[in-house]
Amino acid sequence: MLNKILIFQQQEASFFDIFLSQLPIFLIFLVLYYFFLRPNSKKQESIKNMQANLSKGDKIVTIGGIHGKVVRVRNEKVIIRVSNDNELTVDKTAIAKLLNSDN
Repeated sequence: MLNKILIFQQQEASFFDIFLSQLPIFLIFLVLYYFFLRPNSKKQESIKNMQANLSKGDKIVTIGGIHGKVVRVRNEKVIIRVSNDNELTVDKTAIAKLLNSDN
């Protein structure tokens, strides 16, 4: 009988092998950042700029869905007219979008 002996040699992992094994994890984080986190931060930045640049006469929609026209802008408060005789005071952060600007 013939006995076969297999000898396994353990090789040291090179930097390139380690890098290739970790590459999928890095790519997942890159995709998450590029498609989810970056657009969300840009959207938040544009909303903050819109809220900071509100002026009298702007037509707005609040986060609660109330449509109105800006009557007066104070420090962190905005007074909006929702109908002929009704005015509401809301925080600037409660304004979701600007419909158009009639200055």
